[in-house]
Amino acid sequence: MKFRPLSAGILAAAVLLLAACDIRNVPAGAGTGMVITADSMASAVGLAVLDRGGNAVDAAVAAGFALAVVYPGAGNIGGGGFMVLRMPDGSSHSVDFREMAPRRSTADMYAGNPDASVDGCLAAAVPGTVAGLLAALEKYGTMDRAELLRPSIELAGMGFRVNANLAGALAGYREELDRFPSTKRIFFRDGVPLVEGDLLLQPDLGRTIRRIADSGTAGFYSGRTAALITAHMNSSGGYIGDADLEAYRAVFRPVLKGSYRGYEIDAMGPPSSGGICLLQALALLEPYDLRSLGFHTAPPVHLIAEAMKRSFSMRAAYLGDPDFVDVPVGDLLRDGRLAAHELAIDTARAVPAELLAGFPGTPREGTQTTHYSVIDRRGMAVAVTYTINDIFGNKDVVEGAGFFLNDEMDDFVTVPGQANMYGLVGGRENMIAPGKRPLSSMSPTIVSKDGRPVLIIGARGGSMIITSVLQAVINIVDYGLPPLEAVRAPRFHHQWKPDTLWFETGAFGPEVRAELVRRGHSLREIAWKIGGIEAIYIDPETGTFHGVPDYREGGVAAGR
Repeated sequence: MKFRPLSAGILAAAVLLLAACDIRNVPAGAGTGMVITADSMASAVGLAVLDRGGNAVDAAVAAGFALAVVYPGAGNIGGGGFMVLRMPDGSSHSVDFREMAPRRSTADMYAGNPDASVDGCLAAAVPGTVAGLLAALEKYGTMDRAELLRPSIELAGMGFRVNANLAGALAGYREELDRFPSTKRIFFRDGVPLVEGDLLLQPDLGRTIRRIADSGTAGFYSGRTAALITAHMNSSGGYIGDADLEAYRAVFRPVLKGSYRGYEIDAMGPPSSGGICLLQALALLEPYDLRSLGFHTAPPVHLIAEAMKRSFSMRAAYLGDPDFVDVPVGDLLRDGRLAAHELAIDTARAVPAELLAGFPGTPREGTQTTHYSVIDRRGMAVAVTYTINDIFGNKDVVEGAGFFLNDEMDDFVTVPGQANMYGLVGGRENMIAPGKRPLSSMSPTIVSKDGRPVLIIGARGGSMIITSVLQAVINIVDYGLPPLEAVRAPRFHHQWKPDTLWFETGAFGPEVRAELVRRGHSLREIAWKIGGIEAIYIDPETGTFHGVPDYREGGVAAGR
């Protein structure tokens, strides 16, 4: 493909955008392009690319690498994720850059030491973000790789001021981060974590990204960066080796397609469970007139919760890496409808979880994912969700390379047949195997109407990603809520096991709670937030782009 260099520095343009207050964490209306991410600088970098004629993939790549610098708790080059994109001609595509288990991995590698799947080098799977973003750029982008990565290099080398969110995260995870000298050298000063207003300098990370800019995937999966990763592994007991890095490839997979009340849905397929669970739940709900039942009254909440419960039970029973297990996508989703009639909802009573086919359970997932959405003036839409699993991943910065690796091995079934800390038991489809990708709940999704995108959406929040996206879609399509209200409305969550309906404070009044209990639901009110959405809504009447940040995430929209 032929790349076009940019005529002016992207970072300089992004700084001007920030100074001009084009970046805001309230809905932003625009007509020629929009980017929404979890950080203002990353959003500005993406918008600056669009301003210079780049397409949505160009902007997504630039914003993704910028997040790796300015949002180290979840933005990453040491993790992996998924991209769903819809072209102006209506075709849709997806990129799977989920992490992979190292070749030395075994199904019982954490037996007797389950904590090793969370912190430290043994928790890390082979990262896929660099391969995935560059594969998308090569196939669908238009601009020069080195120019798109230049803002990240400059941000890492020149530094930026720590904001309140990062300072709070560092303080909250001080004990975990303090264990790793390579981490402390970057994120601590005089033995304490950086605080708001401190200058965060990451020269090693800048040099790592420069090698990627110069040499593409070879600049990460071989050469100096690969040597730093494997040296760190060897000194810390990790399993990732040269052969693992050299063998990693992103995969272009078919998009899952579905429909709901006349809307078309493009979603991510396995090893993401998000698309299948979303489409299953919507198919279960389509026969019911949710709007006539009221908003957050007991009857529709019951129906939605039962749909959630059933989709998660199917997730546990059948889903895993399609390169390793036979995922019966055609049986689970046929013409947008469920083939399994036994999942029909009882409209009056909650079915106990143990009666849903006795499926084997779902593993724990970290919640420190981040999602971002992009649309350009031509109507190309991109949804990207990527993660290092828990906040700051495995907590251990690669010495000399400047980035956190993931702790994605914890997304596998790490101790077969044994309940984890959340009381969940995993099944064989998601057991560890060399080269296998762990099951994920990440759900980058694009919703269209009459051939044009109307909603680009995804979320953070582990298993709550799926139910957060589901409720936002229902709130817009069924209830006709304005996009901001649809995303910020109180949410609830059911993941089959434990058999509990969690709900945010204020979601249900006393009468609704009493009726849900009467119907057989076990309720638990929670003070913490369910999911964190970053969405773009495209008004079908005017074509105007509206950034829809979720207060739970604190995202920032940038648009023209």
